[in-house]
Amino acid sequence: MTLDPNNDLPLAIPHPQTEAGRLRLRFRKRWLLVLLIPVFMFSGAVIGMYYQPPGLQKFYALTGLQPGGGAKAPIALPPEIELPKAMAETMRATDVVGLARLLPRGDISVVAPPYGAGDARVAELLVAEGQRVEKGTPVARLDNQSVLQNAVLSAEAAVAIREATLMQTRATVQNSRDEAQAALEQAQSQAAEARVDLERTRELFSRNVATRATLDAVTAAEQQATLAVAKAEATLARFASVQVEAQPDVIVALRNLDAAKADLTRALSDQTRADVLAPITGTVLDIHATPGQRPPAEGIMDMGNIDQMMAEAEIYQDRVSQVQPGQPVELVATALGKTLQGKVEFIGLTVGRQGLMSDDSAANTDARVVRVMVALDEASSAVAARFTNLEVIARIDTNGPARPEPKAAP
Repeated sequence: MTLDPNNDLPLAIPHPQTEAGRLRLRFRKRWLLVLLIPVFMFSGAVIGMYYQPPGLQKFYALTGLQPGGGAKAPIALPPEIELPKAMAETMRATDVVGLARLLPRGDISVVAPPYGAGDARVAELLVAEGQRVEKGTPVARLDNQSVLQNAVLSAEAAVAIREATLMQTRATVQNSRDEAQAALEQAQSQAAEARVDLERTRELFSRNVATRATLDAVTAAEQQATLAVAKAEATLARFASVQVEAQPDVIVALRNLDAAKADLTRALSDQTRADVLAPITGTVLDIHATPGQRPPAEGIMDMGNIDQMMAEAEIYQDRVSQVQPGQPVELVATALGKTLQGKVEFIGLTVGRQGLMSDDSAANTDARVVRVMVALDEASSAVAARFTNLEVIARIDTNGPARPEPKAAP
């Protein structure tokens, strides 16, 4: 430390060796920070892939990217699928894995009340869960049966009335025809008599025995008799020109009878609305309604053909190109206690949003998947028949034998 001659205060002068040491220390810190940047980036990438925070999920959703989609053999399965230990040990890099659910062939059929049932309630259930029924068999009965039966009785009475009216009309037409024939014969007889009187009167008038007034009166009577014949012939022609069944009154009665019969047919058809029929041949899986309850929106019961079980798997869109019909599939779930075997039967034609979700709260719920249908073999179908809608994990062996593609027609 030195003293300034113009100032009595001491002036600090840095030591050369101390300043160089500080510079070296600062340089080392900067290099240490540079070396730590890759470590932090790698750690962040690992944490992001493992936990998938909401921000990262939104980024993938906006960009349409799929974790691991850029690699031919992704280093990890989708985070929402946690493989059982037994399956993970046999997992190959080429296998395709997806969540799936068990379902009967043709999916679950909802048994709903018939069309036009209105506000009818369930009066009686005719089947129980687990019971097998044939297609068209009544499985439940509604409380509108008495109303529909009364409508049938009313329609039957209307048909009987129309039939009686038709018989009455036919008889009336036939009687009218007979009356017209009799009236014509009577008119013809009277006309003949009038002509005879006219001839006699003319003869008497020519001998000056009858007066002109008498002749005129007889002539007028003869003309009236002739007109009466023409009228009777016209009346008879109206009934005799066509058959009785073709008469207008009979035709109207027949049409009224047809309308009544149509009402009866409709009433008989409506009567079937009291019975709820099985839409397929299968087993009753679940019953949603009880007697006295209005049929719920999800239907009265569910049915399915559990003789042949299927699995609906959701495969990520970037991996479905590896899947082909006929490839072997392994299905596993904790509830089964054993693996199920099947083969790819059908690959969906559309890409949709993922519908099966795991219990992981950080799972990707916006994934785009393709539906793949898997047909279980006979032994696996027998095991899976009691577990409709069970969530399982499907592993498709893409190296397995695939069904040959059909050749195009020449």
